[in-house]
Amino acid sequence: MVETVSIDILSLLLVLSVAWVFGALAERLGYPTMMGELFAGIAFGPALLGLLHPSELLSVLSELGVFLLMVYVGMEVDLRELFGLGPQSLLIAFGAFVIPFGLGYAAGVWLGISVGAALFLGLAMAATSLATKSRILADLELLDTRIANVLLGGALASDVGVLIAYAGVDSYVTAGGLDPNEIGVILLQAFGFFAVTLLIGYRFLPIAWRYIERQRERYGFVDRTTAFTFALLVSLLFAQLATLADLHMIIGGFMAGMFLRQSDVEPALYEHMHTVMYDLAMGLFAPVFFVTVGFQITFDVFFDSFAVLAVLVAIAFLGKIIGSWLFSLPTSLTSREGLVVGFGMNGRGTVEIIIAQVAYEAGVIDAELFSILVFIAVFTTALVPVTVTWGVRLLESADELVYVDSALATED
Repeated sequence: MVETVSIDILSLLLVLSVAWVFGALAERLGYPTMMGELFAGIAFGPALLGLLHPSELLSVLSELGVFLLMVYVGMEVDLRELFGLGPQSLLIAFGAFVIPFGLGYAAGVWLGISVGAALFLGLAMAATSLATKSRILADLELLDTRIANVLLGGALASDVGVLIAYAGVDSYVTAGGLDPNEIGVILLQAFGFFAVTLLIGYRFLPIAWRYIERQRERYGFVDRTTAFTFALLVSLLFAQLATLADLHMIIGGFMAGMFLRQSDVEPALYEHMHTVMYDLAMGLFAPVFFVTVGFQITFDVFFDSFAVLAVLVAIAFLGKIIGSWLFSLPTSLTSREGLVVGFGMNGRGTVEIIIAQVAYEAGVIDAELFSILVFIAVFTTALVPVTVTWGVRLLESADELVYVDSALATED
């Protein structure tokens, strides 16, 4: 027993160590931390050196990593901003979802995989990553430009849309076929989940927070740690509701995160919750998740299925750009701005990897397709800084890089 615990602790120590080193190296090179963590899992895992291996402890921590990561992603989504988005962002988000999803599903049909696998493939192609884009735009000092506003708004709407679509696809796959009665029951469960979480989030959560704050003011025993514990309990409740509705717990975590942000809790308490959630997710559990994802990647696809890999990479890369650019044409953006927004929307990052992992663990896709999807996520995300930088230079040369302040001044 003691020997098993010792091995588990050593395994966790090594996983976190390589995640920290390679994550920091990736950041130094201007890429998201998760890319370094994935590379560490591939390099030190079974695929290459074989120094690290999966274990039950790492599996549990990995599941917690996915869950807390989605709670944090939800806390980054402002529902007021989402409902207040202009038609430009919503239209581009729609195009960036529909075109890649359709192409991904068609590619799945072409490959001859099951309908469920083809739907997951379409979802993975349609995924984007708000967190990845925020970091890259900040690094390039573009946050005060019009393309950044449209891009972040589109990514926000796209993140929410992909996860809602994921709930529908998950329901279909759970039904296991086209049985109308069974699909109807599962969809009813999904709608029931969203209805209950909306009721809790909008009605009961604000009341609960006001009660907690009154107890804090009256007796002083409710501190920031207690508030975080309550937030974690709410997140676990939403995750349990999701599983009862035959949905994955990540949907519950995401919904909980959104409503925690909307609860009008005291700013100091919310800031503490947000910080601790970020530290737990990004500093401990998410690195374990991304390293262990690297354990499952196989390089056989580069030799056995290189043609399939090349086709899917091309579909993923071009689908996002074409979808975003095409649906930007009716807006006030120039054609070049629409192209650069498409470059930015191309980074899939965390969301695609989570979707691929869930589908793989459920047995919907095989190891080969899983490895391809993870490679696509890494490849498209790695290209975002390069392509967006090139696109910004193109806009500057054409005098089409519009800053928000100057845009407002022009409108006035």
